[in-house]
Amino acid sequence: MSRRRRAIVKERHPDSRFNNTLVNRLINSVMKQGKKTTAERIVYGAFDKVVEKTANPNPLEVLQKAIDNVRPRVEVRSRRVGGATYQVPVEVPMDRQITMAMRWICDAAGGRKGVGMKDSLAAEILEAYQGQGTSVRKREETHKMAQANKAFAHFRW
Repeated sequence: MSRRRRAIVKERHPDSRFNNTLVNRLINSVMKQGKKTTAERIVYGAFDKVVEKTANPNPLEVLQKAIDNVRPRVEVRSRRVGGATYQVPVEVPMDRQITMAMRWICDAAGGRKGVGMKDSLAAEILEAYQGQGTSVRKREETHKMAQANKAFAHFRW
């Protein structure tokens, strides 16, 4: 972490089909080794499957609700005080909440074996939309960890 100056926040560009920055962030989370067109194909294919499986014809609303259900409000950060390391619960900034939610959704989709990434991403988005699934469980574990370490909250910086 640099002590010299603040990091420059770049402007986020929208995606080509929905003209939405949130979808572009999801595409970038799915992307591996710079293959953006492949990631776009996966995400747009997953959106098509989401539209088929839900009554909601707008996949952006489903994605937004899924991300809201997965976003962590608090997390634990390691803090070294007097030779001991404590897990200190801290509130998560909004941008990091969205980033973590997308990462957890993509990781959970990639962890499903036996199905393609389009199908698994669509299934994970639908499960997160309904408030269940692996990514929602990850958020619950994070909140439980923060709750268990609430005694060390006075070490917050």
